[in-house]
Amino acid sequence: MKIAVIGAKGLPPTQGGIEHYCAEVFPRMVAQGHSVDLFARSSYTNSSWLENYYFEGVKVISLPDVRMRGVDAFVTSALGSLAANGKKYDIVNFQALGPSLFTGLSRITSKSKIVVTCHGLDWQRAKWGNFSTRLIQMGERTAAHCAHEIIAVSNALKTHFLQTYGREVVYIPTAPASYAKSDPDFAYGSKLGLSRGKYMLFLGRLVPEKRPDLLVEAFRKLQPQNWKLVLAGGVSNTESFTSQLLEKVADNRNIVFAGELRGARLAEIVRGAGLFVLPSDVEGLPMAMLEAMRERIPILASDIPPHKQLIGGGRGRFFEAGSLESCIDELSWATENSTHMAAMAQNAQKYVNHNYSWDYITNETLNLYKTLLSPSHVELETKEKGLAGVFKE
Repeated sequence: MKIAVIGAKGLPPTQGGIEHYCAEVFPRMVAQGHSVDLFARSSYTNSSWLENYYFEGVKVISLPDVRMRGVDAFVTSALGSLAANGKKYDIVNFQALGPSLFTGLSRITSKSKIVVTCHGLDWQRAKWGNFSTRLIQMGERTAAHCAHEIIAVSNALKTHFLQTYGREVVYIPTAPASYAKSDPDFAYGSKLGLSRGKYMLFLGRLVPEKRPDLLVEAFRKLQPQNWKLVLAGGVSNTESFTSQLLEKVADNRNIVFAGELRGARLAEIVRGAGLFVLPSDVEGLPMAMLEAMRERIPILASDIPPHKQLIGGGRGRFFEAGSLESCIDELSWATENSTHMAAMAQNAQKYVNHNYSWDYITNETLNLYKTLLSPSHVELETKEKGLAGVFKE
């Protein structure tokens, strides 16, 4: 098969769950004999316009973009859709809802089968202004009406499309990214003033919907004895929020801001954590949590549906999303009941190893592609139905 990928920033991945997803799935497709072109942003790849290079067999094509928040993704996705139309791809796979605004264009102008992979309801994220939010919502509606098939990476997202649009979509999860080997002597962690098993870890972008501010406030009020809190993550168009957050932690020696970690340092800090905490209000299927589960790190998280999917059933502990009091109570319980938390972490590791495999995800995605291309396939949506109402409010 000849496959085009639109909506990812580029490869190799430096940040973002979508880029790590693409780095795992599409090279595996190439290894099985398929051809994959990924249309990327030149600002992310640091390449000239239309410059091509290969990442583990995937051809990365750098397209012009506009370095404006909320606009760059749409410009590159539009150009990618136009570029893909002339190359006779079997499959055009859009990543995320914003870029999916152009699924209608691809549906009209090409004979390719259009697939959308939904990693989350991005219009819920606080970093977007009203204009960008409306565009992403329009992208969701366009995908629901125009894509031949939609992949949802969590059960909650699958339910959203059914309840909102009456559309059945395919659930294929994501999986934990591969970690590098880490220093067995824990040298970097020691340099940060940390002790193995005695720090809580927040790992993710420092954005409002992930609620690192709630965790910081809960930690400050609880002041758990001999524990520290590590914030590890980059900034994503939320400089003001991040600045205010760092001002709060500047005078607290027990709160460590590690910045964006990669490679061996990332692996070392995750593997040394005594508790992984994800207080998010909004998630798709959080790759960072999957990684912590694989590494057998005890987990405490907000009680939103994607988190319940991963650590429900005795694989972790929950607190009420957005509740400072509930967060404090559960942090206290987790730090005082390490034996129970370790048993949950062991259950979580077994669960993720059994249910979340990149090889499985790749093969399920390829099977979906093949079904769409089979002569006997009957489209669920006709073109007339697909285009009706795309731009309705």
